[in-house]
Amino acid sequence: MDSRTPTPDDGVRNRLPTLFEVLSRRTLAPVDLYSFYIYMRDYQRSVDYLDFWLDVSQHMSLCRHYVRELRRSILLGTPDHEKGAGSVRSSQALDNYTYDANTARRPSTEQGPSGRHDREKAEDSEGLSAFLRNKENQPPRSAGSQETSRDDLERPPRPSFMTAETSQALNSNNNSSPQTTVSRADIRASAEKILYTFLLPGAEREIILPQGVLNEITNSIETEGRDDPEVFDAAKDYVFQAMERDAFPGFLRMKALGNIVPPSMMLRLIVGLVSMFAGFWAAFVLIFLDKSRNERAWLVLPFTIGVYLLMTHQYMLDPILALVGLSEYTFMVFSRIQEPFVRTILNKRALFCLMWIILIDAAILCLFIFVPGKRL
Repeated sequence: MDSRTPTPDDGVRNRLPTLFEVLSRRTLAPVDLYSFYIYMRDYQRSVDYLDFWLDVSQHMSLCRHYVRELRRSILLGTPDHEKGAGSVRSSQALDNYTYDANTARRPSTEQGPSGRHDREKAEDSEGLSAFLRNKENQPPRSAGSQETSRDDLERPPRPSFMTAETSQALNSNNNSSPQTTVSRADIRASAEKILYTFLLPGAEREIILPQGVLNEITNSIETEGRDDPEVFDAAKDYVFQAMERDAFPGFLRMKALGNIVPPSMMLRLIVGLVSMFAGFWAAFVLIFLDKSRNERAWLVLPFTIGVYLLMTHQYMLDPILALVGLSEYTFMVFSRIQEPFVRTILNKRALFCLMWIILIDAAILCLFIFVPGKRL
């Protein structure tokens, strides 16, 4: 998971975020990607779908990094007197892709999955995939170049994860070296890792996809030898739509309309019912013992606690925590509410919830405190 602190897009978002904005790390707590990951893991029980989407996105970033470093190796690693027609053709193709990729990184108001609702993202993916499928677009070999041969770049390696050095190079985003830090073997290994981890029958974290989509991906990787990101577009869109339809509405209800998690809600329900039972028991005892109103005023403790806890369970919201700007990540683990629109919603709901708590608590207390007593 990315540990950086995301920032909203342009200014304050006066609406709830979309799933694509959450997955793209454009939102803040409590509707950030980390919160959605916890929700998918602990409550939706389908975190494998989210991990698949994130791994495919990481695979595309890996391919983009590879193309960027490949372009640098062509421009800087080849002596001028050895640049032939093939080198010029590869450099031009890379220049065209780099322009498309930079265009696709501009903020867009139309959000969506890997190509259905975001046209610029789709063009970026298609351009990148077309370049990776073109075998002519390989770095030229020269006397001073340390690049591997075309056969080495195209030979399918054994299924494995990226090396630690490659991962560290990507995370540090060090662009000072002209050497290619990501090889074609790493891209191939990344594609095979996704296939063997999520897609094949009996895989460690198998996800359910339409059989036609699964067959097409398997054939593209194992038979055609493809490793470009476009291979996974259909599966990525299917997973995105499944999360958007089945998981994301519940996530927004929990995090944007409430600030407590289900274990906390259950605890509040139990303690609230016990407190209300104790309050009613004490109230009837004090009435039938004909105690004074001053003594019966102590009923404010159990009734207030009980009404407060039951209302927080009903609204999935602790109004005091909301007003001080806190939301529950996991049971008894709190974080600051940083998304402005979500904080506005929670503050309004907190005030409304407090109003009902005061009214119900006052009605119950007036009933049991001022009713005439009668000793049995």
